[in-house]
Amino acid sequence: MGRFLNSIKYCWADTQTRLVTLLTVFVAVIILAVGLTSYYTSKSVLQSELSEPQHQSLRIGMNYIDKYIQDTNYIAIKIALQSNVYNFLTMQPQNSYNNINQLYQFLETLLVNSPYLDSIYIYDRDRQSFVAYPQGFSSSSVTMLDSGWVDVADRFGDKLMVVESREAPGSGVSTPTTKITLFRKVLIQGQFKGIVAINFKGNALFQNMQPEYVSGVSRAQVILGKAGNLIYSAGGKPVDTDEVHRALAKLNGEPFGDWSDASGERLLVSHARSPVTEWDYVSIVSQDRLLSKSQTIRDVVLAVSFIALILGAAAIMYTHSLAFKPVRRIRSMLTTYGQNEERSDLIGLEKVTGKLLKDHAKLSSLIRQTMPEASSKFVYDMFLGNIQSKKEIAEKWRSYFSEWSAAPLTVVVISIDRYREWGKDFPEKDHLLLKYALANIASELLAAGWRNVCLDLGRDLTAVVLQPSSAEAPPLKEKVEETIQIIRRLLHFSVSAGISQPYAEVGRLKLALHEAENALSYRLYQGYGCVIPYKAVADHEMGETFAGESVIGDLTGAIETGSEERSLRITERLLRDIREHCWYPSAALSFLNAVTAKLNRMTHGKETGAWEEPDSDRSYQTMSLQDIGEGMSEQVRALVSRFGDLIQSKEFIMVQSMIDYMKKHLGENIGVQEIAASIGISVSLASQMFKQETNETIHEYFTKLRMERAAELLLETGSKISDIALMVGYQHENSFIRVFRKYKDITPGKYRELMRNHDASFNSLNS
Repeated sequence: MGRFLNSIKYCWADTQTRLVTLLTVFVAVIILAVGLTSYYTSKSVLQSELSEPQHQSLRIGMNYIDKYIQDTNYIAIKIALQSNVYNFLTMQPQNSYNNINQLYQFLETLLVNSPYLDSIYIYDRDRQSFVAYPQGFSSSSVTMLDSGWVDVADRFGDKLMVVESREAPGSGVSTPTTKITLFRKVLIQGQFKGIVAINFKGNALFQNMQPEYVSGVSRAQVILGKAGNLIYSAGGKPVDTDEVHRALAKLNGEPFGDWSDASGERLLVSHARSPVTEWDYVSIVSQDRLLSKSQTIRDVVLAVSFIALILGAAAIMYTHSLAFKPVRRIRSMLTTYGQNEERSDLIGLEKVTGKLLKDHAKLSSLIRQTMPEASSKFVYDMFLGNIQSKKEIAEKWRSYFSEWSAAPLTVVVISIDRYREWGKDFPEKDHLLLKYALANIASELLAAGWRNVCLDLGRDLTAVVLQPSSAEAPPLKEKVEETIQIIRRLLHFSVSAGISQPYAEVGRLKLALHEAENALSYRLYQGYGCVIPYKAVADHEMGETFAGESVIGDLTGAIETGSEERSLRITERLLRDIREHCWYPSAALSFLNAVTAKLNRMTHGKETGAWEEPDSDRSYQTMSLQDIGEGMSEQVRALVSRFGDLIQSKEFIMVQSMIDYMKKHLGENIGVQEIAASIGISVSLASQMFKQETNETIHEYFTKLRMERAAELLLETGSKISDIALMVGYQHENSFIRVFRKYKDITPGKYRELMRNHDASFNSLNS
């Protein structure tokens, strides 16, 4: 042991040995640091690039399901307003064959026209009876096989609609099945009279969820109900509901995050909550396969680092066993002559120098490969304001851009036109590849005369920092226009660009970025494929504007009254005012987003609140004013048509209800006031609505019904004229005769005699 320690002490006393040892450890540490940094950087990038698409895919599936549920809710409203449903819930007796048959046919029509609905139930709370398609009429919940859901009435609270997952009994010997059911209150004159229950077909509701393989990695998608129960699960391995709850608790409201399950598997979890059903949508993606290559690289680097240490130790032993023999002989010779000075010779220096140069070449190659990404990251941090110190900015600029000169810097921001449509035209898996191709094309074309570095700003934006490489550099605007044309020809989509003013100071790059984005925003007026320098719009002043809330109020009022011409005229006026008064693009887009948000709320039946700003969305920022106007006009037309149909349908149903009430009370002493009260509206509104729909007054129509019934009684019965008068609501025979003569131009007695003689003559001729 002592000999071994003395050997180590002797070796360490040698300068070359210390140099080899330190170099070995240094190289091992560098390799280890680079490997671990590469691993954790790649892990972070993969998580970032995978989380956002997963979250967007989850929200797309959620939006489809919410739309199906909202469409089904409209069907439930339509059922609740149907006259046969009203008769079923109110009339005595309830099981009228004609009413039940018409209601059954109505439900059949609704189901045939809907690919994702399975069955419809209508439940009378007072009499506990059902009309269902395809089951038919059941007078009691005892005879209705699937009636265990009626206690949902206690869970409505203030809501009109509830969507739940429930266990439905099977028919015969079949096992129970899980159904997703939409329940809707039926209110008659403010009273909770019944429930409309609409069952969805199997997994048809969830057909737009996408649990397929993404980038070679399977994922699972889960939907949890409001009570935390499992509603839907697809893709990947089976999911433990308790594990999903723990993952959501860890996310704490964030849209996505990192999580490890009980087995230790690393997962990416994305989460969204539906505003319609309050369901939790969860997407779970395994990271192990994604990071397997990075882990392999990390392990290889660790192994290489360990091997480097072993080789270093072996090199030291080899040096002292062979290479330093002449040194020891010389030292021995010097000792003979009384020279006891212990000094090392420079033998082996060539080998050590060669190793150092080789390691240096490897490190230089690694630095050259990572330098473009590092320089782009540095510029991106400057744009975000993550680097504030002027000294730090100057030092890092000299480090990353040592080949650049002191010439002014210019920022060009390139944006994909009509970004939302672009995203639909190309598969999502190709989006990153197309943006990478766009940046490469721009960098290559602008390199002729301009030093440049490109960076992705997310979504539709790519920024390019430029510096002229010579005094003969071509005009930047012309070069950018040429670049945009080539991008359109090669990639088959259009882009626009904004150009900042040149700045000599590196610290002004953030200001240059804002100028380029501001210039780009004028694409709203100039259209697609344009190149806009900031100096061309810097002096723009905005003209006089109108009151935004007033215009929006006029537009929604016109839509709600069903006036298409007035609605489109208001839409054209507000677009014309924006164009003619040259609004700042930011102000125009903010106002247009507010109008669109209002129209969207009307489309989805959410008319609560006043003028609210919509969520941040760059869809309008990448569109021209003409395209925005065309899209807005289409939405206005659809809304006008929908509100017009709704108004017409509602008034028609109410008028039919009044007519039905008249027919049931022909023999009673009632008037317009009682008829209007039967549907719960005022006399003036009932009279106006009835006149508009039938072109007759309520009194005229009621009198005509009475006279037609009186004519039938005169022919079909032998009752006295006075008795028939009472049967059709007249207390005095003379009043009845006078009104009958007015409508038939003949007295009741003459009418009976004439019509009976006519029938007798007709029968004799036929015999």
